[in-house]
Amino acid sequence: MKIKKIVSFLPSATELIYELQAEEQLYGVTHECRYPKMAQDKPQVISSVIDSEKLSSNEINNTTCKLLQEGQDIFILNEENLKRADPDLIITQETCEVCAAYTNQANKAIKILKKKPIIHSMDPHSLEEILSSVIEIGKILEKQARAKEIQNELSKRIDYVKTNSESKKPRVLAIEWLEPFFSAGHWIPEMIEFAGGRNLISKAGEHSKKITMQEILQSDPEVIILMPCGFNTQRTIEEYNEILSKNQEWNKLKAVKNNAVFAVDANSFFSKPSIRTITGLEILAKIIQPENFESLKIPKESVAKFTNFTEV
Repeated sequence: MKIKKIVSFLPSATELIYELQAEEQLYGVTHECRYPKMAQDKPQVISSVIDSEKLSSNEINNTTCKLLQEGQDIFILNEENLKRADPDLIITQETCEVCAAYTNQANKAIKILKKKPIIHSMDPHSLEEILSSVIEIGKILEKQARAKEIQNELSKRIDYVKTNSESKKPRVLAIEWLEPFFSAGHWIPEMIEFAGGRNLISKAGEHSKKITMQEILQSDPEVIILMPCGFNTQRTIEEYNEILSKNQEWNKLKAVKNNAVFAVDANSFFSKPSIRTITGLEILAKIIQPENFESLKIPKESVAKFTNFTEV
């Protein structure tokens, strides 16, 4: 079946569609599809019931938990925009029902649409699986040559980081939410290891999990990287100042005392299983082993250090 119209329920899929130069086939996106900038001009078929811009970390967590417990959807389907899009293909995900539109929205879309689209679900939990998803989508869209180019380029960047990181690995803790604490899971532990760190608490490929201050203290990290899901660097700095900067237990940590706590742009480079996670890997390399990656270029405002918030 020739794919003429695509609807993306997933920001990372939207990014990939543009990289595959198939954006003219894209007829619907989500409220979170902000990259590349042109994607914001596409009709929105998904929005969220949670306004994360106006809520604190704790309020976002409590609201999300309440909705899930009550069996309510976090994401809303814009039925009119979906009908107008009339897609041949909907790209969705099964990685996390909190982070992006999930199975419920895909099932609703099938019931609403007269012409039943192909549903392709992306569910990567590692960098290798993210690269494999490039090939899978490329094949579906008949963009195999371009997909192979993208995969080869990203593989080279991954290999460069792995090859140039030293065997002496500092203990690194990546935190995905600040109130309550969640450790970063999925592809993040692997990225830390590739970038020359020894990942703490979480395990590669596993879901993020709630952790306690006691677990953080016991893990004794030498480097802490804060990457709250969906937040950029500035929002993370604001949350840190509000939640952790005056916390006595937190300030006992070795990483805090040694000024080795960093905020990163999680929304762009870490929260989503997109091809930009490879840029995230490079950001981690600059943080964890700065002497080995001094010449590596990373995006402006993608990371800040919690001393005077200078860029790395």
